[in-house]
Amino acid sequence: MQLRPLPAVTLNCKNKVLDLSVPQVMGILNVTPDSFSDGGQYTQLEYALNHAKDMVRQGASIIDIGGESTRPHAAKVGIAQELQRVVPVVKAISQQLDVIISIDTSTPEVMQAAVDAGAHLWNDVRALTRPKALEMAASLNVPVILMHMRGEPDTMNSLANYDNVVHEVINELEQRVNAALTAGIARDHIILDPGFGFAKNAQHNLKLLNSLYQFNDYFGLPWLSGLSRKRFLGEVLNGANVNDRLYAGLAGHLLSVQQGASIVRTHDVLATVQHLKLWQASLNA
Repeated sequence: MQLRPLPAVTLNCKNKVLDLSVPQVMGILNVTPDSFSDGGQYTQLEYALNHAKDMVRQGASIIDIGGESTRPHAAKVGIAQELQRVVPVVKAISQQLDVIISIDTSTPEVMQAAVDAGAHLWNDVRALTRPKALEMAASLNVPVILMHMRGEPDTMNSLANYDNVVHEVINELEQRVNAALTAGIARDHIILDPGFGFAKNAQHNLKLLNSLYQFNDYFGLPWLSGLSRKRFLGEVLNGANVNDRLYAGLAGHLLSVQQGASIVRTHDVLATVQHLKLWQASLNA
C-alpha cells in the first residue's frame, strides 16, 4: 500500500496557524452533565482545565469545548446555561495553554462570547443552520467546521434513510458550503465533517468510512473525522460498551487519515497521537 500525503493546507485561526498537511488531533472536553461518554466528569472548572492540560501534554493541538450534549434525546440547553458552562473554561485555557480552542456549539451568541474569551474555531454539528449563525460566522471571521446531520438529537435517528449515503451526505454538505460562501464566509475557513453517528445507522457509518476519499475528490476542502467511542463501533464489536471501543476508534481514525482527513476528534488523545505519529513517520520515510 502506498501512503498518500495530506493536502498542503494551513488554517488561520485568529492569531494561530494550524498545519493541516500533518494529522492534527482535537481533544474532546465536554463540560456537560449528560454527554454519552464522559458526561459530568469535567463540569467543574478545575477539572476541565486539568483535563485540557493533560490532553495538550499528550499532543492535542486543538481542544474542543462543548456545553451542550448532542447525544440522541439529549436535553436542550438554554443560552445562559451554555454560556455559563463554556466561557469560564475558554478564558482559563486561553490564559494558561498555547493551544487552539474550538467551541462545539450551534448557538451564535455562545460562539461570539467564546471568541471574545479567546476561542479560535467554531465546530457546529448543525452546520450553521440556527438563526443568524451564518451571519455570525462571517462576522467573527474564524474557521468553521460544518458537520452533516439531519434533524435534531431527538429526531435524527428517525431520519437515517438513504438511497446512497455517501452521495447524499456529499450533496447535503454542498448545500451548507454554498450557504456559507453566500453569507461571506471565506472558503479557506471551511472544514467539513461527515457526521459519524448523526442520523446514520451502523451500515451508513461503515459505508462512509469506506468512502471518505470521495469527500477530498469532490470538495477539495480539509475535513475532520470524529468517530471516537461511537455506538456503531460497539455494534461492530458485538456490543462493546463505550469504554471498550478504543482500538476500533483508533483504526477508524487511521483509515480516515489515510483517505485524507486532516483532523481527528477523540476522547483518547495519547493513543491517537501515537498512532498518527507512526503513520506520519512512515509517510516521511
